[in-house]
Amino acid sequence: MTESPDFFDKSPAELKKLSEELNIPLDEIKSYFRDRKLPSGDHLSQLSETLGYNRQQLKLLWGVVDDELLSYLQKNVKSIPEIEKKPKKVKKLNITMTTEMGTLYRNDCMDVLAGIEDNSLDLIFADPPFNLNKTYPSGMNDLIKEEEYLRWMNSWVDELCRTLKYGGALFLWNLPRWNSEITKGLNSKLYFKHWISVDLKSSLPIKGRLYPSHYSLLYYTKGKKASCFVPDRIPMQICPKCYGDLKDYGGYKSKMNSKGVNITDIWTDIPPVRHAKYKRRKNSNELSIKLLDRIIEMASRPGDLVFDPFGGSGATYVVAELKGRRWIGTDIGPSKEIIDRFNIIHTERQILDDYRNDLNCLFTKHVKEQRVKRKIWTDDSFKE
Repeated sequence: MTESPDFFDKSPAELKKLSEELNIPLDEIKSYFRDRKLPSGDHLSQLSETLGYNRQQLKLLWGVVDDELLSYLQKNVKSIPEIEKKPKKVKKLNITMTTEMGTLYRNDCMDVLAGIEDNSLDLIFADPPFNLNKTYPSGMNDLIKEEEYLRWMNSWVDELCRTLKYGGALFLWNLPRWNSEITKGLNSKLYFKHWISVDLKSSLPIKGRLYPSHYSLLYYTKGKKASCFVPDRIPMQICPKCYGDLKDYGGYKSKMNSKGVNITDIWTDIPPVRHAKYKRRKNSNELSIKLLDRIIEMASRPGDLVFDPFGGSGATYVVAELKGRRWIGTDIGPSKEIIDRFNIIHTERQILDDYRNDLNCLFTKHVKEQRVKRKIWTDDSFKE
């Protein structure tokens, strides 16, 4: 969204004056100018007359292009002038680490993306800062105006769409609040596949709101059909104490796939990274390699090229390396924690192997043994 510099920057006195002149409650006026919510109905008409902009101009100032405005622009498309773009300066890239499969840069992701050719990445995973005023080793500002944050998001998302290969997959991890905004641009360039809800309770309940308990993982492809889509299957849910069924499968037991249950778009089995055994960053959140393993297994093949524009703890790069995927990574902050992580990659391999031992089977080895011991059916019960 780009707006007149002083259009929304109104003092409390100016907002109060507008409220009184137009007989619009002050809280509603504040929502229009402080929170950038587009007025509707009579309020839009009143503001149009008072501020000296017609209704369509106001929509553009608020960053809203509805069907009415879009239709007008399409009919008059020939009269829209070309927007001159300033030539981008090519910046020197600083390599901080190379491995058998990948390269890590200490640069802004936009500088790295500028050197990546169109349609060249097989899989992209992005986990940007959430604009929550958290402290990062790079010292970046993680609390900026909403419209500035969304502009920044759109800038690198556009580049991700450009560099993603036809048939490739993009996964974007963020709070539901921000992912709901970024879908507007993504839907015009890529094909929406799933809004995956990952159950991770990471905060205390907030008064006056539902308890936030999930993160949003957007899944898009370039082209209708993904070049690679091989999701893992997961074990059937059972009682952890008695090992019995949690659901009555009735006559369908014999039809259960011995490789496990289809994964849904609600993931409840991704653990938070809190234990010292798994944690690789001292004072920052990080994602479980189980999450990256699931994504990389589902949407890429060995030898494919994976890109993560926000290095963080380096989980994407480690999993890509272990799975034989080529990778490109970048982070504007220090890379010591990522380099240290690669120095103990054998430990990461064991953790990953432990995760994968419990996938693509209807029952884990331990659960099957316990069910047999208790004379409870297993997938072997129906084999001739």
